[in-house]
Amino acid sequence: MPTFSLDDVRAVCKGRDAWWTVLLVDPVATRLTRVVANRTSATPNQITTAAFALGLGSAACFTQGTAGWLALGAVLYHLCFVLDCVDGKVARLKGTGSPFGAWLDFMLDRVRDCICAIALAQGQYALTGKPIYLWIGFTIVAVDMVRYLNGPKIAKARRQMTHDLTPAKPKRAPRPKTASTPKTASTPKPRPTRYLRLRRNLQRRRIRMHLFSGIEFQMAVFIVGPLTGAVIPVTTAAGALLLTFEALLVYKFWGVSRSFARRVQGSESLAVQGAVQGAVQGAVQGAVQGAVQGVVPAPRNPAEAVTQRGPLVDADH
Repeated sequence: MPTFSLDDVRAVCKGRDAWWTVLLVDPVATRLTRVVANRTSATPNQITTAAFALGLGSAACFTQGTAGWLALGAVLYHLCFVLDCVDGKVARLKGTGSPFGAWLDFMLDRVRDCICAIALAQGQYALTGKPIYLWIGFTIVAVDMVRYLNGPKIAKARRQMTHDLTPAKPKRAPRPKTASTPKTASTPKPRPTRYLRLRRNLQRRRIRMHLFSGIEFQMAVFIVGPLTGAVIPVTTAAGALLLTFEALLVYKFWGVSRSFARRVQGSESLAVQGAVQGAVQGAVQGAVQGAVQGVVPAPRNPAEAVTQRGPLVDADH
């Protein structure tokens, strides 16, 4: 049985992830992944199921409504999310991932969050009698659904656009080796903007630029809100931030799609111009060849050619 090191686990972490995951979850999840992979035979699907069970425990605590139960529910939800990060790492580390495992992880996450939202809203409504908490539960489910429909659909469309704009690369013969030419002084590159500097700094730490995603929304609603006792303000602020960042994604996608349409139209016009030029060149070449053949007709047979030019040898010889 192979022994995995901490570096092996870090190598299978996502290249970019939410800042909450990178800073607050992965330091624990990577070490837990190493222990699970080296000392147990637990499969990724079993870990996913265990994480779901912790999520149900969190929901049960939320239904009680009081501060102590809310805090316990928040802790259980955080542990549930840690395990939810472990299953994927174990799958990539051992190469035991499967399409069914990915589906199971996705579906149980959605069911868990829906149950936790309903439990949190019901617990607060039962404790206070305020109908606004029922609307809060509905808002959590609706906003979470919007971001899960929006993000993957945009990502799929962008992958399709990239595929459509990428030409097939023909096989090239290897270039002959030539003497290297001395390098000339290149033009200095412009200094990166603050946005680019921030993006590069975040990428070095594996943090994606989308700073408030669905993960941050879930953690705010199911951990920060219950721990602070400010369920309504935290949920309202988190929902507004998530919808703002989703709107930015849509705006950016709109700009990319317009650029894609212009490039497609440009490539189509170039193809039409090439076809017209080819047809014109073919017609001109055909006309020239026909004219030349009409002025100097070719002889019908060799005997006729000899007759026209006269005998090749003098008859007296």
